[in-house]
Amino acid sequence: MAAAPARLAVLVLVSVVVLGGGGVSGDGGGGVIRQVTDGGWPPGLLPEAQFAAFVRRHGREYSGPEEYARRLRVFAANLARAAAHQALDPTARHGVTPFSDLTREEFEARFTGLSANGDDVRSRRRPMQGATPATDEEVSGLPASFDWRDRGAVTDVKMQGTCGSCWAFSTTGAVEGANFLATGNLLNLSEQQLVDCDHTCDAEKKTECDSGCGGGLMTNAYAYLMSSGGLMEQSAYPYTGAQGTCRFDANRVAVRVANFTVVVPASPPGGKGNENDAQMRAALVRLGPLAVGLNAAFMQTYVGGVSCPLVCPRAWVNHGVLLVGYGERGFSALRLGYRPYWIIKNSWGKAWGEKGYYRLCRGRNICGVDTMVSAVAVAPPLP
Repeated sequence: MAAAPARLAVLVLVSVVVLGGGGVSGDGGGGVIRQVTDGGWPPGLLPEAQFAAFVRRHGREYSGPEEYARRLRVFAANLARAAAHQALDPTARHGVTPFSDLTREEFEARFTGLSANGDDVRSRRRPMQGATPATDEEVSGLPASFDWRDRGAVTDVKMQGTCGSCWAFSTTGAVEGANFLATGNLLNLSEQQLVDCDHTCDAEKKTECDSGCGGGLMTNAYAYLMSSGGLMEQSAYPYTGAQGTCRFDANRVAVRVANFTVVVPASPPGGKGNENDAQMRAALVRLGPLAVGLNAAFMQTYVGGVSCPLVCPRAWVNHGVLLVGYGERGFSALRLGYRPYWIIKNSWGKAWGEKGYYRLCRGRNICGVDTMVSAVAVAPPLP
């Protein structure tokens, strides 16, 4: 019985590190990505050797010895954070990733960008039309697993670069899927149009506006697309990863948006998890890939597996992604059994996660994934 208090102490210590009480700020901020548990990075290597391998692997170039030394300190802090995340999320694998030389603050500024969290998300839902709830019969008839990638509704994983434009990628992913369902054609749509041209503000929170690399909201983006006339293709308006002058051409619109809807009500902590899970699965199958927001804290260190963090605040939703499928029995590391999971398309390139994808436990609003869920409908093509 003496081991139980020790495990509890370790959990408390790890929680402090993950949720902001530990790590290094400024020079070594924590929270960004590594590979402590990955076979390609032997745990016996010193941080200096692991960092040297990281630099070679990712072609990093720094301004001089001082910057190299600073990034080494950041990398070492991130190794410690990855180990803490591994203890809190043992069903996944955490370690070195392409972002391990960034502080937590740098990472969140450059690679997230959802401008909403907590109660603001729930209040923002009220003026929106809600999706028709699935009946018990519809829910009972859902397949055990489902993946829109297998049906041709999902484009390749994209890379937002050092721009807080995740909201734009989540939006285009939802529109791409909805257009595929409506027309049978999968088009690669332009995030850059949203980054450059969309400055729409929330209907209630007037100060929360889409702001290019400074962040935004998928629901704002839908409203912009409805008012502007639609979305161009990537080939017509390619992504640059930086905000520029708007070059929208209404004559080259590829997809028009007719409407958008909220899929499930926000789930209070500890409540409605199973109900929201069923409604999200039904909406995913019926409406196509869904735009969702979540807390990206554990994504920052994620290498693979089914992520089921023991501690992940639901109120802090800071990253927009695309829900493309779900599974019933995802094998979890360390022989801890099987977990039902969501399949999530991210916008950090194929070198991150499972070739750009993330598997997250479903059913308990893990990391706030039930909190901000939306679907979009496209208008018929113009004659």
